[in-house]
Formats: sequence, structure tokens, C-alpha cells
Amino acid sequence: MKKLLRLFLPVLILGGGILFIVYLNLTKPVTERRKPPEPIVQVDAVRLQPETYTITIRSQGSVRARTESTLIPEVSGRILSISSNFREGGFFSKGDILLEIDSSDYLTALTVAEANLAEARVRMAEEEAQSGQARRDWERLGSGETPSDLVLRSPQLALARANVAAAEARVQQARRDLDRTRVSAPYDGRVLTKRVDVGQVVSPGNLLAEIYAVDYAEIRLPLTTDQYAMLDMAPVARGAEQDEQVDIPVRLFAQFGQETISWTGRITRVEGAIDTRNRQVYVVAQVDDPYGSVHSRPLKVGLFVEAEIGGKTLEDVFVLPRTALRESKFVLTIDSEKRLKRVPVTPLWADSEEIIFFEESIAPGTLVSLTQMALAIDGMHVQPSVVTDESGPAEMEIDPETLASKSPVPSP
Repeated sequence: MKKLLRLFLPVLILGGGILFIVYLNLTKPVTERRKPPEPIVQVDAVRLQPETYTITIRSQGSVRARTESTLIPEVSGRILSISSNFREGGFFSKGDILLEIDSSDYLTALTVAEANLAEARVRMAEEEAQSGQARRDWERLGSGETPSDLVLRSPQLALARANVAAAEARVQQARRDLDRTRVSAPYDGRVLTKRVDVGQVVSPGNLLAEIYAVDYAEIRLPLTTDQYAMLDMAPVARGAEQDEQVDIPVRLFAQFGQETISWTGRITRVEGAIDTRNRQVYVVAQVDDPYGSVHSRPLKVGLFVEAEIGGKTLEDVFVLPRTALRESKFVLTIDSEKRLKRVPVTPLWADSEEIIFFEESIAPGTLVSLTQMALAIDGMHVQPSVVTDESGPAEMEIDPETLASKSPVPSP
């Protein structure tokens, strides 16, 4: 009996343990599995509305004078005097005498030329009288034949007349040389560099000064072909006046210390070819009276300026911050269920701040996400806060369940 008990006791204990474990598994409480709440990302959004947008094209360039000239004397001599404005930075008006060269030799030459002219005229008068007398004498002979040129002294008369014409030309030349001893300003301008002074002997070919015009300044502005296409201008036809066809407003800016100075001007012409090195088109801006009191500061030659050019006006387009464009080809719209959708767009215009586009698949009033996210996929649940210009972010109404399950915005 004891042997049977020792034999079956372990079996009974093991079987009872197994039955107990089975019982526990059958009677344990069932745990209900719940689906974790879907994360909701807080995003800033803007509501699209069609609007009218005028494109601003940005460029830059250096100010240059519309005309630059090098003054060179046309006669030789010693400089006797110079104008008080004939110095670096000095302003002058058209016709002002900038310097005078000793004219005594040229006065003498003019006197001699006038005397020679008077002598030539006397000789011509004598030849005319002799020619007339020869004709009358021939007619008195009554031979009936035509007199020869030698009989009528025609060659001598022609020579006398040619000598008068030559003497008159020498007088005119002497007068021009005398006038050239006074170097006058060809236009309203300013002295860039002065190379001579009183007492210096100059001759044709010597450099007197470098000057430039101040009636208006020009700025050569490079544009890409895309920017050029957005200028509101007609193609320039051969034989047409460009100034009549091109008149586009432009604002110029330059930094002076902590102050930004602006000038207003206009695009007056387009250069004739595309630069083969950078494939850019150059337009020329004009600012009238750059040194006039109408400007808070003069627009000096050589100054580097930024330019904002008024472009075409687009009707019924959508405008978004540049950051709203993802991967340069699509935006994230938010549907009525507050879920993201990637919509491809083709910008009509884009700069560093904004994109302008129109897509028929996007209806007016559609929300577009502005928030940068590391991962944005179609169907993602978001909670948009609508950004308005007047009052800043205005959060949309949400239900309590959505509020309870809202998760923080992931870092970009």
C-alpha cells in the first residue's frame, strides 16, 4: 500500500497542478484591448482667397552716368586760368568756361588770315574787272566768233576766286582755333578727375579732365529670362522710340550706415542682346536729376543699389508664404475632416518670400498648412490654427474628444 502511495503521489500532485493552472487560465479576467488615440498635430494654416497681385522683381546694380567724357585740348598753349568749379567734384553748367589757354598766337594768326583774305578779294576784284574789259573789247572787234577762255581771262578769274575761298577758310580756321583756347562744358555735369592746372603747357592729345553728365543717372540691372517675362512691356520694334514703349516704375535702395535711402526712377530701355555668359537680360533704369534737392541724398555715380521693379499684375491668384511650398512642387491642404492632402502646384511667380499660383483643383476658402513638419503624409490628422492678418492666429473650434487626444507638434 505504501509502495503504491509513493508511486502515485507525485503523479497526483503533478496532475493537480496542471488542473489548477488550466483552471486559472480559464477563469482569469479578459483584458479589453483599446486602439491608441490617433495623434493630432497642431499646425498654423491660412485660408486661400483669390486676389490681385502685382509682381515685384528684384535686382541690383551700380549707378553710372548717362554720359562720361574725356576733355582733350584741340589747340596748344599755356593754361592762363581755370574755373573755380574746375576741380574734382565740382559742378558746372553747359557752356561754362572751364579753362582758358593763351590765345595771343591765335589772335595773330587770325589777323594774318583776315589780311590775306582782304588781299585775295582785291585780286579777285581786279580779275573780274579785267575779264569784263576783255569781253567788251572782243565784242567791239565784231568778229562774230566766240572768245576763248584765255581771251576772257577766265582761268585767272577762277584762280582769284579760289584764292578768296581759301583765304576765307583760313580765317574760319583761325577763328575756330581762337575759340578753342576757351574750353567750355559740353553739358551740365560734374568733374570726376582734373589732370592739369594753371601754367601748364598742353597740346592736342593731352588729358585735361574726366567729366560726366548729371541730368540723369542710369543703373544697369540684370534679370533672368523668367524675371524679364514678368515685365509689363511690349517688344521693342525696329525704328520705334524705346522711351515711348518702355516706362516701368522702379525703386532703388542703398544703405548709409543704419539708414536706408530710396530713390524713384523708371526703366527706359532694354539692352539689345542676352548675355551669353550668364544668360541674363539687362534693363536700364533712369533716375532724373540724381544730385537735385528732390532726393534726400544724391544718387552718386558708382553707388551699389538694390532695385524693386514693378512687374505684371495677376488677377484671381492665390498668394502663400514661400515656406508653404514643399519640395518646390506641392502644398499641404486641409480638408473638412482636418486631414492633410498633398496637392501639386505650378507657381506663376515665386521669390524669396512668396509664391503666386492658381490651381483649378483648389477651391477658394481651402486651408493650407504653413507649419514645417519632418514628416507630412496624406491623411494625417491635424488641428489647424487659422492665421489672419488682422488678429493673428485664431484657433478653429474642436470637439472635446479631439482635444483630449491632441498630441504636441513634432519638432521639424
